[in-house]
Amino acid sequence: MSEQVLMPMIGTNNIENKERAKDSLEKARIAHEKYLIGQRNNDLQEAVEHYVDAVKYDPTIPETYYRLATLMWEQGQISIGTAIEQCKTAISLSPSNKDAHLYTGYFMQLAQDFQAAEKEFKSAIDMNPLSSGRPRMILSQSILQKINTQDNCTYKDYAGFLYYFLTGSLMLAWDRPTMKMFYKNMTKDVSIFSYNTVGKFFEKFKMYDSAKKVYEQAVENTIHSEHFYNKIGDLALRSKDIETTVDCYRKVLEANPLNREILIKLATIIQTYFPENTEEAIDCYEKLLEFKIDTAQIYYELGHLYMAKEDKLNSVSAFKLAVDHDPENPFFNNSLGYAYAKAELYDDAIEHYQKAISINPDAEWTSIVCQALGSIYAEQKGNIEAAVSTYQAGIILDPKNYDLYIALGDIHMADYDLDKAIRSYCDAITLNPDDYRAYSKVGIALWEKDYLEEALVAYHKAVELKPENEYAQNNLGILYLDGLVNPEEALEYFEEAISLNPNYTLAYFNAGRASQELGFTNDAAHYYQMAIDLNRLTEELDEEDIQARLHSLFEL
Repeated sequence: MSEQVLMPMIGTNNIENKERAKDSLEKARIAHEKYLIGQRNNDLQEAVEHYVDAVKYDPTIPETYYRLATLMWEQGQISIGTAIEQCKTAISLSPSNKDAHLYTGYFMQLAQDFQAAEKEFKSAIDMNPLSSGRPRMILSQSILQKINTQDNCTYKDYAGFLYYFLTGSLMLAWDRPTMKMFYKNMTKDVSIFSYNTVGKFFEKFKMYDSAKKVYEQAVENTIHSEHFYNKIGDLALRSKDIETTVDCYRKVLEANPLNREILIKLATIIQTYFPENTEEAIDCYEKLLEFKIDTAQIYYELGHLYMAKEDKLNSVSAFKLAVDHDPENPFFNNSLGYAYAKAELYDDAIEHYQKAISINPDAEWTSIVCQALGSIYAEQKGNIEAAVSTYQAGIILDPKNYDLYIALGDIHMADYDLDKAIRSYCDAITLNPDDYRAYSKVGIALWEKDYLEEALVAYHKAVELKPENEYAQNNLGILYLDGLVNPEEALEYFEEAISLNPNYTLAYFNAGRASQELGFTNDAAHYYQMAIDLNRLTEELDEEDIQARLHSLFEL
């Protein structure tokens, strides 16, 4: 449903076309009225078709523009801005048309341009002050909405609301034929308008339970349950009652499956609070695609949903469609790069990561993309030079990116450039001295450089910061066993590592070595046997070496 713009058509204004326009307009009014009563989509479609025909036959009828704009906006076929322009077209055709000003004001109110909306409503009032009940009521509602949404309202605004509401209510006694609906709460009968007004009044003063009760009564007593379920859902969301919110929005969609506003709300809530319910969110977004509005963003959201389902093919396809619609969007390119990486299409991933980095919408964000790209160069392409350059570029963009210093240190360790690795890890420690990871990693590098005392300091700090880190416990034990030849101290760390991770093969092996050094033959045999059993699953160690050590325990 691409956005359509209604423009006056230049053509013959002969009698035959005027009669056709009149006939189409009458059919449109009938279908429109049926829709307002029954909220059936087929009536809405029929009304739209006849209004369009009326415009084609006679583009000088102002009514067709504002009524058609209302229905097309409700379907999501045009934006609020386009609806305002169409209503202004009606005003330009008939400046004294009261309804044209009312509709224009209404859409301005939806756009929260309250000052312009009030001007249009007051124009409608001035055109016929003695029968201005309806525009006064509508103006009172606009003022109330302004009060509800803005914090800088004055007593003058409250007085204005009461003045126009009370005078409008009195004048409606002489203006009842004008009380037909033209769009939801703006054109509902007096009782529906009252439910809206009272409910909003309670909301303004944060009396949410009272507002909810009013809207629940409206669901029972009016035919516009869709409108009031939406309001109840919004109230429930405000109070974090997510189950009720979802239930209400689903009821709105039962009445109108193509309510674009609710589809967006429901999809967002499901993604946020029910990430496991991907199918329903996907269904919402696929329906939103029919409107052909914000298409790129919808494909982007679909890509993440497919990614959550581990559906690599569809996630790549969705992100690719998002990029096709908006090639210069860095976030779309980054997500497509990630999807390609998950699908092991690394050359394509590199291309889109590079594109995202070149656009560089935000230095901190781009540095994270550099980290992702660098890891592909390092782990998948084996291109150490490209990985280092990419990590360094990320650090230049965001010198406070701790993870990039760690990644740069890791790549230097993989290349066995210990000095550069130590420097990178120390930079990370300087940046964040309370994170255990850099201490653990620099401890390994220092041990490889035979800086035993420094390595001990690093690992003690790592264990102090995160005692439940079994790897740091094990490595600290190795330093005591192999560096300081202190098997008794070492055994305590190995046993702590085992208690933290009962399936830690290397810790059992090291505990066996420490026990053997201490002459605890039975304990050593137990640890070696556990290491053998686990190693058959993990294949971390040379089983023959463990077997030889086990047998040596019982040699004379």
